Amino acid sequence: MAVQRVVANIAAGNTDLARHFYGDILGLDVLMDLGWIVTYGCERSMTVQLSVMTEGGSGQPVPDISIEVDDLDEMLSRMTEGGYPIEYGPVQEPWGVTRFFVRDPLGKLVNVLAHA
Repeated sequence: MAVQRVVANIAAGNTDLARHFYGDILGLDVLMDLGWIVTYGCERSMTVQLSVMTEGGSGQPVPDISIEVDDLDEMLSRMTEGGYPIEYGPVQEPWGVTRFFVRDPLGKLVNVLAHA
């Protein structure tokens, strides 16, 4: 099991407000735009990403952080064995990821995901 990527998430009432700052000013590419979520990064490298969200998708709250892993089942087992209750999922989402939400020990909502 290895972490593939970590994505910071920013709650926003309007994702368009971030487009000028993150896209035009900082020069990040729009990697995904589903309306309620716009993910910025560098098309040449998946190591830099930032998501601006009005919701967490599927009616869920905006997670504080998203962590992509290569083995979601293994991570789910590790979380439940560690005593961390799963707050959402696991579920295969229509935009091509399988994920679950869990809270870290600091109370932050973490979106753990794997691409199909």
